[in-house]
Amino acid sequence: MSRIGKLPIQIPSGVTITVDSDVITVAGSKGTLTVPHLSDVTVKVDDGVATVTRKDDERTAKAQHGLQRALLANAVEGVSEGYEKKLEVNGVGFRVGMSGNALELHVGFSHPVKYTPPEGVQVSNQKMEITVSGIDKQQVGQVAAEIRALKKPEPYKGKGIKYVGEHILRKAGKAGK
Repeated sequence: MSRIGKLPIQIPSGVTITVDSDVITVAGSKGTLTVPHLSDVTVKVDDGVATVTRKDDERTAKAQHGLQRALLANAVEGVSEGYEKKLEVNGVGFRVGMSGNALELHVGFSHPVKYTPPEGVQVSNQKMEITVSGIDKQQVGQVAAEIRALKKPEPYKGKGIKYVGEHILRKAGKAGK
């Protein structure tokens, strides 16, 4: 039995789950998300609790059991509370600003780098901290990873874009005489 899959999902007030044959729709105060309904599991919603059960003990059913529950739980949390990732910019002369809804980064290149987030994800900045927020957990994480990839933190001085709380392994540099 899947340890993740057997856990029930508590549905907060204001969130509705509609189960169809091929897709599960989750609607809440922040928006609406759709989750694919995997073939070897069934989703049952009653009394504010959603449960995921598998149809048989086949290998694919066991694999899909925990996946379906995790995707559904992430969608429920996303439409009720939303997701947020914070990035921090470190470096002398590095600057971050907003140009309309696009993020404008001055991170040591000869030109400013502009990043326009996809639909459904909001990007904002406060001094040298970038906040990525939205209702889709996967999309928020992907946008944060793309912004971080524009200038990864380097191991000698730690300059670059990193997640808040991320520890960068530092190297000693030149030994000198």
